[in-house]
Amino acid sequence: MDLLYPVCRSLQKLTLNTFSTFEVEGSENVPPMGPLIIVSNHMSNIDPSILSCSINRRLRFLAKDTLFRGFPLSQMLYLYGAYPIRRGRPDIQAIKWATNQIKNDAALVVFPEGTRNKGKMIKGKIGTARLIQMTQSTILPVGITGTESLQHILRVVKPKGNIKVNIGTPFSLPTIDGEITRSLFESLTEIIMTRVANLLPRGYKGVYDV
Repeated sequence: MDLLYPVCRSLQKLTLNTFSTFEVEGSENVPPMGPLIIVSNHMSNIDPSILSCSINRRLRFLAKDTLFRGFPLSQMLYLYGAYPIRRGRPDIQAIKWATNQIKNDAALVVFPEGTRNKGKMIKGKIGTARLIQMTQSTILPVGITGTESLQHILRVVKPKGNIKVNIGTPFSLPTIDGEITRSLFESLTEIIMTRVANLLPRGYKGVYDV
């Protein structure tokens, strides 16, 4: 039952080409196989769908649990490749799901900001750095522009504007032996977020405009 993802991807590409100016830069940077954690800025509920049209791999997503309300919608999200994560506190089940995806060579999308920003990047949460350290995954940074005005999920049907996805060069975090303190996780998060910010125009960098 993996038909939903390619169908949604094809339909989204059609709407993007019909209603918007859609550009993807850096497609050659995407590793064609192997475990991968994709980190991106996050401005709109349709960002996951935009990424699915930009990265030529079957993507999986960690998504806020409040989206999984009601049987039909929650089942569609699961079939699409999303899994709910509770924000604001550790979610053991979501971490187990994510690490299992990585062990099976999946490409997993994580939005380190933890919520949508308002067009300018906000401080990243340390949970993404924790997951990367646990799995020793390759990281693919991505910068999205043009979706800040497309807040409602139904804008997938008519995504207007100039939308660009800038895919950066894959990188890895340093391997650290022993216990990792919170301050060290914050430093690792800074590395991740700076890589994303470097793919964005200055007006989008927010707290990472340094």
